[in-house]
Amino acid sequence: MTRLGLLAAALLALSTAALPAHAEGERAGDFDYYVLSLSWSPTWCALTGDARNSPQCDPKHDHSFVLHGLWPQYERGWPSFCRTPHRDPSRQQTAAMEDLTGAPGLAWYEWKKHGRCSGLSATDYFALEREAYASIEIPEVLANLDRDVRLPAKVVEQAFLEANPGLDADEITITCKSGRIQEARICLTKDLEPRKCGSDTIRDCSLSDALMEKVR
Repeated sequence: MTRLGLLAAALLALSTAALPAHAEGERAGDFDYYVLSLSWSPTWCALTGDARNSPQCDPKHDHSFVLHGLWPQYERGWPSFCRTPHRDPSRQQTAAMEDLTGAPGLAWYEWKKHGRCSGLSATDYFALEREAYASIEIPEVLANLDRDVRLPAKVVEQAFLEANPGLDADEITITCKSGRIQEARICLTKDLEPRKCGSDTIRDCSLSDALMEKVR
């Protein structure tokens, strides 16, 4: 192989190694920990929901952080769309999760992509999602945000740490999208105890002036 060919092969190997280990169709129940993903609803509405006319974005709801999902995770990467012996949930079961997810239909998609990988039945998985969501205190100052603000993403993380004394900085990460606060992601053991996030999950948003629109 020429020097150019060797260099190209080396670069390809490096770029592949940098990607998270991720595939689809893994065996259900084979994972290391959970990521509880809490989405800042006003950001989702501004970037996606408003265009869809989603009822989640109706100001009457006053949504702040809503449940995006409880994701089985490897130490590096994650499983998805796993094979499971359990039946899919009924429409009634997924609709019943809308009080936490905000968006109709999200619970069904999250079950297909992530819930099947838990190894649990749909009933038990949705119950676990509720338990995980209830285990984290949403900072009052954010839950009641009544005006648009720009702030460092680190301030959002600090607010969660102060509201949840048992949570450490390496057990939560704040993500951003399009210059906005997007999500708070908390890493949990299978028993829903906080734990250190994997290296591909722990990357915090570094913005110093991220937009956080008021709740709606």
